Amino acid sequence: MSCCTPDGSCSTTATPATAAVEGVTTVYAVAGMTCGHCEATLTREIGAVDGVRSVEVDRAAGRVSVTTDGEPDDALLAKVVDEAGYELTGRAS
Repeated sequence: MSCCTPDGSCSTTATPATAAVEGVTTVYAVAGMTCGHCEATLTREIGAVDGVRSVEVDRAAGRVSVTTDGEPDDALLAKVVDEAGYELTGRAS
């Protein structure tokens, strides 16, 4: 019995893995960001939180987008932001 299919491809070829779950992206309003250093600090500090996949800081808009494995822990993120010297004022609408 051959492993080859009629079109000449091999039927034992591994099938591609199912795409990873995208995660949950939540946008927060953050006050106190004034420069690129602020952006880098928040990216580093929030990015170090367990379950955080990515962080995008928009200083001009006062917004931080956080992508997490599941629902984010708003209180934990607020604590991290506050300890970094900024103020997470809530979820952005």
